[in-house]
Amino acid sequence: MNKLVALGVAVAVVLVVAASTLFTVHQTQQVLITQFGEPIRVIRDPGLHAKIPFVQSVIAFDRRLLDFDAPAEEIILGDQRRLSVDSFTRYSITDPLRFYQTVGPLESGIRARINSVVTSAVRRVLGNEPLLSVLSNDRARIMGEIRRLVNEEMLAFGIEVLDVRIRRADLPEQNTDAILSRMQSERQRVAAEERARGQEEATRIRAGADRERTVLLAEAQAQADILRGQGEQDAIRIFAEAFQQDPEFFQFYRSMQAYRDAFSGGETRLLMSPDSEFFRYFRGSMPDSLLPQGRGGRPAPAAGAAQAPTTQAPAPQAPASQAPAPQAPAAPSAPPAVVAPTPAPQ
Repeated sequence: MNKLVALGVAVAVVLVVAASTLFTVHQTQQVLITQFGEPIRVIRDPGLHAKIPFVQSVIAFDRRLLDFDAPAEEIILGDQRRLSVDSFTRYSITDPLRFYQTVGPLESGIRARINSVVTSAVRRVLGNEPLLSVLSNDRARIMGEIRRLVNEEMLAFGIEVLDVRIRRADLPEQNTDAILSRMQSERQRVAAEERARGQEEATRIRAGADRERTVLLAEAQAQADILRGQGEQDAIRIFAEAFQQDPEFFQFYRSMQAYRDAFSGGETRLLMSPDSEFFRYFRGSMPDSLLPQGRGGRPAPAAGAAQAPTTQAPAPQAPASQAPAPQAPAAPSAPPAVVAPTPAPQ
């Protein structure tokens, strides 16, 4: 029984010693061996390894690509514009011994230093660049310069910085409001210019249309006046030719028209002497007692004399060799023009 207990104790001791001696290095890790706090060696090869039990310790560090997201920082650019920059950093631990000596066994201790180094490098580089360079194709060059500065400083900590990128670059909130207001004012100015230009074009088109309308109306009026004049000329010519064919009949016809116009209303009263030329075609039917007396108590010429218009009508006739004047037809209408009808008194 005692032998079994001793054997069990021996096996347990062997297992404890073996567990303290042997350790495994994972593919994503690198190991630093320390003895009483002093670094001894670095193991990067994955697999099973051994150490002195109870004397040496194993500190594992991640050998994969690590990332760090820096908080947004407000930076003044080279053209004195403010920009809120949000960046991130990709790094890896390349020297576990130096990392242990400068930072310690915990990886979280390096984040504060990375934040300060990245922020300093970003401010140093962007402080010499204008806003247009940050927003243009020069951004890759700027990021390369920032990565170089950060890597040079972080090598002292056993870290290699592989990439530094600006995730987001925005204007501060107060600047954003001012820029949006300025953009709105600019858009309003452009809209006002376009509206004024359209109004100018509309006025020009409207003025051109009014001018063409005035010209067309003037030309139409001139053409109408010409045609009206030609028509009146033809009417006067036809009228004169008709008058020359039978002047006596023409005078009689015009007198009948004057009688019709004067007496058509039935309420017209005329105050004139009986020997007026207006009644010369009525004298043949009037009795001698109503005829006006001539000088010396002799009666006035008989109606036959009044019915002989040939002794009074030659005046409007024109010789055959002369063309009649355009106003010749107005001569027979003299009687109705001289004796205008007057309204009857009420």
